Amino acid sequence: DFAPEIVLVSAGFDAAAGHAAPLGGYKVSAACFGFMTQQLMQLAGGKVILSLEGGYDLPAICDASQECVRALLGDEIATLSEEELRRPPCQNAVDTLQKTIAIQIPHWPCIKRHAHTVSYSAIEAAQKEKEEAETVTAMAGLSMQQRAAAAGGPQGAQNSSSPNSASGHIPSSPSEGSEEPMDQDEVK
Repeated sequence: DFAPEIVLVSAGFDAAAGHAAPLGGYKVSAACFGFMTQQLMQLAGGKVILSLEGGYDLPAICDASQECVRALLGDEIATLSEEELRRPPCQNAVDTLQKTIAIQIPHWPCIKRHAHTVSYSAIEAAQKEKEEAETVTAMAGLSMQQRAAAAGGPQGAQNSSSPNSASGHIPSSPSEGSEEPMDQDEVK
């Protein structure tokens, strides 16, 4: 929603696998750092600057930096392991994200869409997003069929069990007589 012109990242690798808790303990792989960088490249026309600022395990810093540079160059990055994709985030990360969301959500309503997924693994979050997209598509399809029937479209005679077709009443507002949750949200 913000559509930044450039993205600046304070790229600390304390969360890299290899750092012991409490300094780190997040177990983020070098591949995951590359993946996150690749995702950031979708913003600001790919204008992303990473500034190394932390991390104290030299092999972890080297591996993570290498994957980030690969992503910045548009090269192929390492594949995330199945284990990492299935692992839920550590509780410290969830707590920090929840606090950040609580502060930012009044300013950035788009955050609300994913706020409930902060404790999910990557696979769980992707599955949830897929299910929600399928639900929205199905609801939109139903809505279009009801409107076509109410307007006397080709399915009008066959679809007389619609809540509005029996009385011949066509709602004058999106929420009047509508059972579509999305229509009701628009009115609110």
